[in-house]
Amino acid sequence: MMRVLPLVGVFLLTLILISCESQTGRVEKTSKATDADNTARNERDRNPATQVPTDQAESQVDREISANVRKAVTADDSLSINAQNIKIVTSNGTVTLRGPVKSAQEKAAIETKAKQVAGVTRVDNLLEIEANR
Repeated sequence: MMRVLPLVGVFLLTLILISCESQTGRVEKTSKATDADNTARNERDRNPATQVPTDQAESQVDREISANVRKAVTADDSLSINAQNIKIVTSNGTVTLRGPVKSAQEKAAIETKAKQVAGVTRVDNLLEIEANR
C-alpha cells in the first residue's frame, strides 16, 4: 500500500499538468488580443544618442533636478497617470522628458514645470501624445 501512494500522486500530478497545458492551448488559439508592437521604440532606444533612464547622471545636482521635476509633475493632480509616470533623465542640467501623455496640453504643462526647476539649463521634450483609441 505504501508503494502505491507515491505512484498515485505522480499519476494525479501528471493529469493536472496535461489538463493545464491543454486549457492554455485553447485560450491562445481563441484569444483575439494582439501584442503591442514596440519595435520602433526599441530601435530608437538602442540609439546611443537617445537618452534613457540609465543615462541619468550620478552627480548630486542632476539627481536633485530629476527629483524636483518628478515632484512638480506628480503634485499636479490634473495630469493623467501616464503623464505622472514619464521618464525624467537629467545630465549636466539638461532634462530629457520621455513617455506617453494624453494631450498637447499635458506635454506643454510638463515642459513648463521642468523649466521652472532650479538648475535646469535645457529641456528636451520628447513626450509622445497618445493616439485616441
